[in-house]
Formats: sequence, C-alpha cells, structure tokens
Amino acid sequence: MANLSKDGVKLGDVVPDFQIQATNGKNVKISDFRGKWVVLFFYPKAFTPG
Repeated sequence: MANLSKDGVKLGDVVPDFQIQATNGKNVKISDFRGKWVVLFFYPKAFTPG
C-alpha cells in the first residue's frame, strides 16, 4: 500500500503503479494508461463510517 499523508489522496497526485484483474480476467496495470486521463474511485470499506 502506498504511503499516504493524513490528508489522503488529492486531485493531481501521482499514484503508485499497481495491477488488478479486470472483469475479462486480464491483468491491467495503471501504468498502461500513462499519458491518458484516468478516473480512480476510492470508497470506504463496507460498514465503516465515512
């Protein structure tokens, strides 16, 4: 997990490279989208305040 400040992630921050499995079963890295606009959505863990 990335080291984040107490303020968390802000608009324009550079995210560390990570890899996830897409719904089609293929692995996708965030670096695959370098130079393109990407929207990342972060949400709190289920059943937690926030």
